[in-house]
Amino acid sequence: MSSNVDDGDGGSGSGHRIICHLDRVLAERGMTLTELSARTGITMANLSILKNNHAKAIRFTTWTLICEALDTTPSELFSLNLVQEPGE
Repeated sequence: MSSNVDDGDGGSGSGHRIICHLDRVLAERGMTLTELSARTGITMANLSILKNNHAKAIRFTTWTLICEALDTTPSELFSLNLVQEPGE
C-alpha cells in the first residue's frame, strides 16, 4: 500500500492546528494500533504518525478506512486547536 499519510519533513513548523484524537478513540474502543492496522491495511508507521500528531496530510480514503474500522466519524477523530501558538 502506498503512503496514505504525509509526515512531512519541511522543517518550518506544521502550519496547521488540526489535532488527531486517534489515541483516545482507540482506547475507547479497546483497540490497539496493531489491530487497526490489520483491519485497515494502513501501516503501523502511518498510524503512529497520525496518533502522535505528526501528520501533515491525510487522504480521504485513509480517513474513511479508519472511520469505518473504528465505527466513528471524522469529528470524533479530529478537532481544531483554537489556541494559536506564539509566532504563528
